[in-house]
Amino acid sequence: MALLELDELTCRFGGLVAVDRVSMRVEAGEVRAVIGPNGAGKSTLFNLITGVRRPSRGRVRFAGQDVTGLPPARICQRGVARTFQLTALFPGMSARENVRLAAQAREARRWQFYGGAAVFARAEERADAVLERLGLTAIANRPAGTLSHGDQRLLEVAMALAQEPRLLLLDEPTQGLSVEETAQAVAMLSGLLAEESMTVLLVEHDMEVVFRLAHRITVMHRGAVIADGTVEAVRQDEAVQQAYLGAA
Repeated sequence: MALLELDELTCRFGGLVAVDRVSMRVEAGEVRAVIGPNGAGKSTLFNLITGVRRPSRGRVRFAGQDVTGLPPARICQRGVARTFQLTALFPGMSARENVRLAAQAREARRWQFYGGAAVFARAEERADAVLERLGLTAIANRPAGTLSHGDQRLLEVAMALAQEPRLLLLDEPTQGLSVEETAQAVAMLSGLLAEESMTVLLVEHDMEVVFRLAHRITVMHRGAVIADGTVEAVRQDEAVQQAYLGAA
């Protein structure tokens, strides 16, 4: 059964069609990469799925329910989490506090005074577990704004995981990382995804990262899907080679 279904999803900015009638089915447990050149519409597609932007037309269904245009907080509470191309953290708060707030956001009674201590305790326990899983325990008490770029990228993944999502959207998780940091991040993500059988949508420009992590690849160009299939099928697709990978 498809966990995420997109039906003719379209987003217009005046005369510009940023996302052009995109249809997609992502099965539970699948790691799907969405690739394409800059300006292909990938991040806009993520914004439509997560409710940051309303589509001009088309529908988004998650776990069989129509979530088109719902506010981001409500979509998050249904089990969708994401990272951003530009890291979004609370720089003055510690790494642990950042992750604890993310875990607390999934709680139904997250901001109510009555029962708040129990909610806080559960969120803090979840935060510590995720920080340990990602190897970030040593920097847990440091302000997020003082961390290296690589640790900030991992911290944002930790914040997403703390929400215990059914669907995780990763927008350029290795952007700005060194070769060594990228290799470490890919190894960590590969092990994590294998252990937790998580459903993932991944936007990534580094094709070695894509080929290492993805089960299937959807290729976008000028807002539209031009190819969709297995890693090997996409490697051999002439339209993809022309538009993105290079004709050679």
